[in-house]
Amino acid sequence: MSQKLAPGRVPTPGKILSRELEARGWTQKDLAEIMGRPVQTINEIIRGSKRITPETAIELSQALGTSPEFWTNLEAKYRLHLVGKEKNEQDIARKSRLYTIAPISELIKNKWIQTADSIDNLERQVCDFFGVSSLDEILQLDVKFRCSKHREPEETSRIAWVKRVENLAKKQSVAIFERKKLETAIPEILACAKQVESIVQIPKLLADLGVHFLIVPHLSKTYLDGAAFYLNSNPVIALTLRYDRIDSFWFTLMHELAHIVLGHQGAYLDNLDALEENEEERAANEKAADWLINYQTLNEFIIRSKKVFSHKMVEEFAQNQNRHPGIILGRLHYDKLVHHKNLRQLLVKVSPILGHSTDNFCDSKLDIPQTAEVPTNDDD
Repeated sequence: MSQKLAPGRVPTPGKILSRELEARGWTQKDLAEIMGRPVQTINEIIRGSKRITPETAIELSQALGTSPEFWTNLEAKYRLHLVGKEKNEQDIARKSRLYTIAPISELIKNKWIQTADSIDNLERQVCDFFGVSSLDEILQLDVKFRCSKHREPEETSRIAWVKRVENLAKKQSVAIFERKKLETAIPEILACAKQVESIVQIPKLLADLGVHFLIVPHLSKTYLDGAAFYLNSNPVIALTLRYDRIDSFWFTLMHELAHIVLGHQGAYLDNLDALEENEEERAANEKAADWLINYQTLNEFIIRSKKVFSHKMVEEFAQNQNRHPGIILGRLHYDKLVHHKNLRQLLVKVSPILGHSTDNFCDSKLDIPQTAEVPTNDDD
């Protein structure tokens, strides 16, 4: 066999010495008198707190009728075992710390870091991912995060997700950002909301306006739909496609754009199922909703329909508003004017257009200016 086997348990030399004494019916005091050593010395050797030196090995061999090498080999193997055990314990502690700092399994699964062949390599990758020089640096994220009180997401997963967005955004090249210019371009952006296929134009439109735009899948227990924050002087908007529907895509996008247009300077991680009640969030919600469907126009449609909405009626109204019917239905579902199970065929998916696992739009159909090649994610 070429495989090197290692014993599961290595006895201490003192354990072997204790058995030798028992076999002879000797006490530790007896051996001490034979060797001319203090009893304490023999006791420390048996307890493993004192090493067997070459001199002691010779004396034990003479007293017990063994070779000196027998005792020196026992001592050497035991000390090597202790060193290996200590290193293994240190590696386990380091891995435990890494898994506490970040969701390592998900980072590897999403190919945000690579499978490591050593703890040193893994630790180096994690530090590079978070942009720190060592794990002693505290990883913090200053965000105004909205999440359900009933589902507390993992803080480390939120940090990891935002770091992934940030790392990818740094590889994009976008124009100089002007908030007024973005606000003026909202109608042009919304012109892409009539047909699902037009979504492919969004990345280029936003890049030309100085806005980083990415889609990065959310991590477990984060329940994220989108985010808006700044990278230097340019805003970053990221979506997760947690709900792969055209209505969710457009409302999330417009909600994040509203934060930017309204001049909100904080960083926001948004869970559309649990939007926090504060002035900035209410303003972003109202602005996004009004951009997508004018409230007065929608109300007139609701009155005319007498709150009875057919597939044809929704499509005709959507056509008149230059919106995809799924966007109209999503609003009717939200307002509970249509049961959430009804007319769902209008809620088309956007991932077939954007590409599955659209981590930074690796789909070839999406042309985003970049300063460097962006890693792809092949997982669904």
